[in-house]
Amino acid sequence: MAAARLSPVSIRRGVRLATGAAVLALVLAACGGGETGSDGAAGGGEPVQGGTLVYATGDAEPTCLDPHVGGNYPQALISTQYLEPLVGRDADGQIQPWLATGWEVSEDGLTWELTLAEDVTFTDGTPLDAEAVKVNIEHLQDPETASSTGFLAVQKIAEVEPVDATHVRFHLSEPDSALLESLSMQWTAIQSPAGLERGMEENCAAPIGTGPFTVSEGVPQQHVLLERNEDYSSHGPEADHGGPAHLESIEWRFLPDPATRWAALQSGEVHVIDNPEPEAIVSAESGDQFSHLDAPRPGSVNRIELNSGQAPFDDERVREAFVRSADVDPGIEALYQGVATRSHSPLSSVEPMAYSDPSLFGTDVEAAARLLDEAGWDETDADGYRVRDGERLRVRFPVSTNQSVAAEQALFEQIQANARQVGFEVILTPLDLSAWYGALAAPEDGGDNDYEAVSAPYTKVGPDVLRTLYHSAGTEPAPSGYFANLSQVTSEELDALLEEAARITDPDERAALYEQAQQQVLEGYYILPLYDQQNHFLTRGVAGVTTLGTVSTPTFINARLTQG
Repeated sequence: MAAARLSPVSIRRGVRLATGAAVLALVLAACGGGETGSDGAAGGGEPVQGGTLVYATGDAEPTCLDPHVGGNYPQALISTQYLEPLVGRDADGQIQPWLATGWEVSEDGLTWELTLAEDVTFTDGTPLDAEAVKVNIEHLQDPETASSTGFLAVQKIAEVEPVDATHVRFHLSEPDSALLESLSMQWTAIQSPAGLERGMEENCAAPIGTGPFTVSEGVPQQHVLLERNEDYSSHGPEADHGGPAHLESIEWRFLPDPATRWAALQSGEVHVIDNPEPEAIVSAESGDQFSHLDAPRPGSVNRIELNSGQAPFDDERVREAFVRSADVDPGIEALYQGVATRSHSPLSSVEPMAYSDPSLFGTDVEAAARLLDEAGWDETDADGYRVRDGERLRVRFPVSTNQSVAAEQALFEQIQANARQVGFEVILTPLDLSAWYGALAAPEDGGDNDYEAVSAPYTKVGPDVLRTLYHSAGTEPAPSGYFANLSQVTSEELDALLEEAARITDPDERAALYEQAQQQVLEGYYILPLYDQQNHFLTRGVAGVTTLGTVSTPTFINARLTQG
């Protein structure tokens, strides 16, 4: 394929402050009594070399350690330690070099050429070169890989052309202003081609990357052991030193119960926990033994998506009635104890292009009742639920117990009770992650989905997550079987806005289009925004823990255990 004329370009994020929008830099500072980050540890103590850090996760245990397969957040958490992406992102949202040290894009936006770092090898000795990048993109695009997040991220790459060992050219089917953001994520991280050739089963057990650690052992339902890569040389934006990691190893434990994780941290059995309950965070911040990292995920907020593709939420009046009756603010304030801040935007507060409109989400029970009357739900049954044509106003709401902490599950129960006051029957069904994905899967017979409402976290770097979640193409399942547009939005006008925003690189024009798109999502009451995707980490007895500026996962390249 003939090469297009290339010109250097700097891809940066535009900043557009909308009324009420939470627009924050991704700065992961210490909260509360103890110091955290690259310099110190809560409770003091002298940092030392070596040792084994114990990390206790409450996220679901990945069935595959290769984030190309499927593509969920638990995979991103652990794979950050052994796989690395082509580019990174700093605290200001600027794309930074990593495995790729530079890039150029053609004037028509259809050809990108990346320059790769020299003398980098995977931990099996295979060189990082243009052919390796080609193999990885093709692996993501292969339906047999069953990728979801990564598949969608590289969908516009039509051909990968290795130019020479350190230069690779991407030919796109259409311009993609979010390409570098997509290539910064763990779900598109680069793996050894030789590792991929082993087949899915072996690669799922121990993917091979360029990262600071390697997978040495995995015991299902217990732990994964990670050992230091002594030859580590591909330092990303977060690294504060050259050479290998300070730690000798990491024990990655699976402890699903939050109380057990918190107790293990308090006793000193583990050094880092994720997904703590709000009361644990408040307790940790009240003293100087623990450090708290608050690292909101990029892309989308936590939200309740209302399935507009089927009754009853195929009627905007019913969607607005649900939103107006949910009354989530008191629950967030009480249950999260100041840890979470209410959002009125489709985008995370760390996304500079987030647009917010609080006026759409005020509680108004009388207006909700009036809207339901207008929509024909003007009768009630013996239990007080509204009915129409003999059908109850039912909302099936599957809840992932792996992804929703106890506070969030309690919030859903409050929403259930509040919505009942105007006649909604909200049926909450707690499910483990596998069963929850099954409940959201596209029906094989083409009929209705098995949900009317769902809270489905989705992490993608940059505002292009809006295209993933709300473009009509997102109603079609990826090879994994999962489809991202769970609110089932199908709007030609919204599609056009999202497609144009994905094509242009001018930050101001891009921001204006994304603002219009967010307005349509909010004003159509397709979602009920709640708060940023909560992403908290508590540490004890360790210094130098930080998180990636991309997907907000912890990295231990700088971490050192402490004594004293």
